[in-house]
Amino acid sequence: MTSPQTQTPPPASTSDGGWGAPVPPQTWTRRKTATAGAIAAVVAVGGGAAIWAASSSTTDTTATGQGGQFGGQFGGQFPGATGGAAAGLGSALHGEYVVSDGNGGYVTQLTQTGKVTALGATSLTALSDDGFSKVYTIDAAMATGVASGDTVTVVSTTSGDTATAKTVTEATTATQGGR
Repeated sequence: MTSPQTQTPPPASTSDGGWGAPVPPQTWTRRKTATAGAIAAVVAVGGGAAIWAASSSTTDTTATGQGGQFGGQFGGQFPGATGGAAAGLGSALHGEYVVSDGNGGYVTQLTQTGKVTALGATSLTALSDDGFSKVYTIDAAMATGVASGDTVTVVSTTSGDTATAKTVTEATTATQGGR
């Protein structure tokens, strides 16, 4: 035969809110809800303004900065850029890229740093250290102060095989890959 087992009922909850006491549900007051909503609105508007400001640059991306270096979105810091999208491009010898023409269209540009191997009244030929050579159409003002053998940075627009120089400037040590 088995003996009957008795179970002890759980202790009655106390009203002192001690350990193990049920927690009454908490509700937000209208004031807390309004405050939280206002904070969320301020964060949303601030974030939206930051995104708008970052994407609504009025900088002319076809401009060049000091010394004929990349301007526009790179702020005149390429070659020799220290951060942002142009970081690591400071020692680039040459490259093509597409920029806005400011009228809803686009234009291909070429930048090259190299030694002047030929110079005429309307053309300049530059040779980069890696062997890349390009002939640029120039105007007489661009040839002023430039001599064959000089190391220059050329920023040009390209159309097909024709490259028309926008700027020709003496290259600095930073643009030649030096540190």
